[in-house]
Amino acid sequence: MLRLTMSAEEYLQIGDEVKIVFLGGSKNHLRIMVDAPKECSVVRSKVIENSAKSEEEKARLPHYYAVPDLPEKYRKKKIMVNDSLKKSIENVKTS
Repeated sequence: MLRLTMSAEEYLQIGDEVKIVFLGGSKNHLRIMVDAPKECSVVRSKVIENSAKSEEEKARLPHYYAVPDLPEKYRKKKIMVNDSLKKSIENVKTS
């Protein structure tokens, strides 16, 4: 499985005929546009799950989940530099 981070209006091309365009969204919702030929079936996972006749059938379906962000202690630290410190660093470099 491939996990990507995409910006708004970027797209994925699958084969020659299927294009998935990312239109944007919020934290929990994503808007996409699927451009596919009529012969290609595009179905939401909820529809597939609801059409499963037994619990056994539902259990066999693939399940995907969101991977949570790393805890704060494992994230890369951002270094903030204020303007006065930048100026003093530039002065040292030029002298």
